[in-house]
Amino acid sequence: MKTLKFKLYQHKRNRYLKRTINAAGRIYNHCVALHKRYYRMWGKHLNCARLQKHIAKLRKRNPWWLQVGSQAVQDICQRIEKAYQLFFKHNKKGVRLPNFKKTRKYKSFTLKQAGYKFLGGNRVRIGNKVYQYWHSRPIEGKVKTLTIKRTPLGELWMIVTVDTPSEPEVKTETGNIAGFDFGLKTFLTCSEGFKIDAPLFFKQSLNAVRKASRELSRKQKGSANRERARLNLARKHEDIAHRRRDWFWKLAHQLTNQFDVLCFETLNLKAMQRLWGRKVSDLAFREFLQILEWVATKKGKRVVYVDRWFPSSKTCSSCGHILEHLDLETRHWRCPSCSAENDRDENAAMNIKVAGASAIGLGDVRQALPAIAV
Repeated sequence: MKTLKFKLYQHKRNRYLKRTINAAGRIYNHCVALHKRYYRMWGKHLNCARLQKHIAKLRKRNPWWLQVGSQAVQDICQRIEKAYQLFFKHNKKGVRLPNFKKTRKYKSFTLKQAGYKFLGGNRVRIGNKVYQYWHSRPIEGKVKTLTIKRTPLGELWMIVTVDTPSEPEVKTETGNIAGFDFGLKTFLTCSEGFKIDAPLFFKQSLNAVRKASRELSRKQKGSANRERARLNLARKHEDIAHRRRDWFWKLAHQLTNQFDVLCFETLNLKAMQRLWGRKVSDLAFREFLQILEWVATKKGKRVVYVDRWFPSSKTCSSCGHILEHLDLETRHWRCPSCSAENDRDENAAMNIKVAGASAIGLGDVRQALPAIAV
């Protein structure tokens, strides 16, 4: 499966797609309200099939809802059902129930087998209208779903999921393995002796974001000036996200060119975000790992994760002695067993490397390795 993203041309007929997204938002809120009401009345969860059948009847009475295709409505019901199942399974981990969304902030609708047709070149028919998009790459394989997504700036993107045949793996075997420790002061500390500092793009643009936010709060609600101020603030945030993502892609290619196996520690990022807030969000470590996994799979490399409870910082990388307690403020410590001086981050990266290599059966990697077959 592969996901391709294309930007639609700006055109006045795009307002039909935006109206469809707004209608999809109304249907979503109505489905959530039905779930809540059904539980209050009967104390049970509303079945997805019954909900789809009920919404299909309501669509016949509401012409505005007919703008949303039947498959898009089914997808809305299925996504709500999936959200409830995740809540039932992981509610103790902080997963919340699906709730109401503002219609103007609702983002997308998805079509599966019907409701669209590619006309060749850069043209696609969605419903009864034909739209053009930036045909930046060919669409190869069988199209499974088509999603129209609206950004805060009002731009429309077409996201196509295709089922492609398995591509031959491109293996660039260097015989190198490395462990990486994620930190707040240093983005990544490598077991091979170098560190990577994060640019902290949000922190760089914090003054501009604050200024744009203040300008927005001063504008009268519902006015044209407020809408212009909102778009200005959205552009600031979008620029930060684009610069961060570009840096992630370049770093992922750099690391996968240098190493065949990359080992990371599984982290509870939500708990870290509750403790350190904005900085963890600015580092966006989860987004980087998703990009790195994609690049590694494309190049035939391997990303290995070490258990969250592995004591990487408290274990001496020289002799294996484990400390009983180690404060977060302690950045350097001496091993009471072998008297080795350990830097907290470098020591953790080396232990992650050893644990990751052991997890995939490479044995002791403290010595030089032969070429690794991934």
